[in-house]
Amino acid sequence: MLLGEYHHNLDAKGRLIIPAKFRQELGTEFVLTRGLDGCLFGYPMTAWAKLETKLAQLPLTKKDSRRFVRFFYAAAAEMTFDKQGRINIPKSLMTYADLDKACVLIGVANRIEIWSDTKWAEFDEEMVTDFDETAENLMDLDF
Repeated sequence: MLLGEYHHNLDAKGRLIIPAKFRQELGTEFVLTRGLDGCLFGYPMTAWAKLETKLAQLPLTKKDSRRFVRFFYAAAAEMTFDKQGRINIPKSLMTYADLDKACVLIGVANRIEIWSDTKWAEFDEEMVTDFDETAENLMDLDF
């Protein structure tokens, strides 16, 4: 299971170290793509395969389905680690997530998320304020 929060910096070549605990769960190769809320999502290949199956079931006749699938797949990249445990994030993904230098990596069960430290701080501050209300709303889902 992927969990925890780690802070690392991008180097000048766009390389980011992935924590050893995450590398162990991600395996030797994983998929990195645009995520929601302005971050990047990284999926182990097994989780990516399950997600692909679900995405393939979206109705082709629905405009939102087509748009979402295109957006999600178009920027997806297969990633491997170098000897130092780093990945080289494609420029398009760095631009999408506003990654400049300081990054926050978080584990979210079956995926990692990579955030700019600024966006993560804003999100975290908002969630601290709204956590009780969010939790209450989720309780309606029998969580």
